[in-house]
Amino acid sequence: MSAAYHRNNFHKHTYCVFEQVRAEAIHELKLSYQSASGSCYYFTEQGVYRVSNHWGRAANCKWRLQSDGAITEHRTKIGFACWDWFYRDNDFEKLYFISFDAASGQVHYAHKDSPKFQSHFVLRTAAQTTQIIKSIRQLLTTDAWAKHLNHQNIDDLRTQIMEQLITTELSLTEIKRKFL
Repeated sequence: MSAAYHRNNFHKHTYCVFEQVRAEAIHELKLSYQSASGSCYYFTEQGVYRVSNHWGRAANCKWRLQSDGAITEHRTKIGFACWDWFYRDNDFEKLYFISFDAASGQVHYAHKDSPKFQSHFVLRTAAQTTQIIKSIRQLLTTDAWAKHLNHQNIDDLRTQIMEQLITTELSLTEIKRKFL
């Protein structure tokens, strides 16, 4: 079975999480394409390498770079993605879910077709997902929101609220009301 995405269509309304790689990975590859914004692409049978100084929103795509932070501190980074890591993207379907990595304190979104999807996650549109992530980041970086809530431990309260934001369709206001 061939991948749905390939060198001719991966750049059209897709979501993908690239894995950061070292420069040696493309050392012997021939440049396949350079975009108007300066991003360089190296195509292989397995996938694509992208060298870019901008990740996240790329034209009509959502491409995130997954990094352990140890590879480089330079602004320009190299990512690789297999062709089957690309998924369709649009603004009207509920395609995304949110996950929280407690160890790193990071909140991310992913596509429903990815292997990381679990049935307890709520699917949302891109705009809804962005709003929930914004709320979660506020919960993580400030304490003022908890001033009038009934709690013994703010970290436990954060965890409970984030879990409900990720697994229910309740708004942050509705969830906080439960803790008055």
